[in-house]
Amino acid sequence: MTRYSRQDVLRILHLNPRQLMSWERAGLLSLKEQYTFEDLGQLRALRDLQAHAAKTRTRISAKSIRASVDAMQRVAGMQNPLLESSAVRHGSHLAFRLGGVLVDPLTQQLAFDFDASVRSRQEIVYNTELRTTNPAQRTAALQEMFLRAVQMEEKPATIPQAATLYEAILAAQPNHAPALINLGTIYYNLRQFELAEGLYRRATIADPEYALAFFDLGNVLDEMQHLDEATLAYQKAVTLVPQYADAHYNLALAYERQGHKRRALRHWLTYVRLDPTGPWSNHAREQARKILKSEKLSIVSRRGRLVRAG
Repeated sequence: MTRYSRQDVLRILHLNPRQLMSWERAGLLSLKEQYTFEDLGQLRALRDLQAHAAKTRTRISAKSIRASVDAMQRVAGMQNPLLESSAVRHGSHLAFRLGGVLVDPLTQQLAFDFDASVRSRQEIVYNTELRTTNPAQRTAALQEMFLRAVQMEEKPATIPQAATLYEAILAAQPNHAPALINLGTIYYNLRQFELAEGLYRRATIADPEYALAFFDLGNVLDEMQHLDEATLAYQKAVTLVPQYADAHYNLALAYERQGHKRRALRHWLTYVRLDPTGPWSNHAREQARKILKSEKLSIVSRRGRLVRAG
């Protein structure tokens, strides 16, 4: 099982350390240094709830979320309501979407989920418009489906529906690069690496200028221990977008693992320049320092003489 460090979690989910600590203090997640993929899903759900509250200028406390989660566990017999259902803000606490209804676990009341009804009707519209011969209608339907899928992907409970939408988009437009990438990432997170690789490769063919496709392809090839191919993919990503900090970081790691420390040095230094603060920058700076200290690097002068770097 893949494990993520605390710094990995903060970086992947763009979390403030204080926010993570507040959720831990509230008992929404136990204090730990290593996290599972399930933990990431739960933290993503909490992050999205917090972001929605900030966007609507409302507030929902970690203590209130904990009370709603505990109540839902008792009422519905769920082990982890934040992953097994879709949580929405309901007054000062949470309600959970289940089978077309909203469940308020604190009051044990049910309400019709109007949003679910609207989504079902919208799916009918999408399917109708995809069959039309009108190019404008078809394009608009694909765009709407893609946006819906992206929104669904933010919540673990609706990721399967997101995958279904991406597959529908690709059935209608096989070279839809963003859908290829996002569906590939769903499979990547499920550790179905061969399926992810195939989708990422299709994305690089569909749009050869799409740096993210090459970056994601590099990541899955790295997971599959195809380090030479992963390196080529990262190289392509930084060639397309020289300011792509994460691609420089992963390329430096790949070079180090192959023993090419001098090549890695260039990309560690580039990463530090592009992202000068934070734990990942600190790590890159430290790796560069170690290489400079351990390697007897040589610099060729303009006159062709070798000069040892200090």
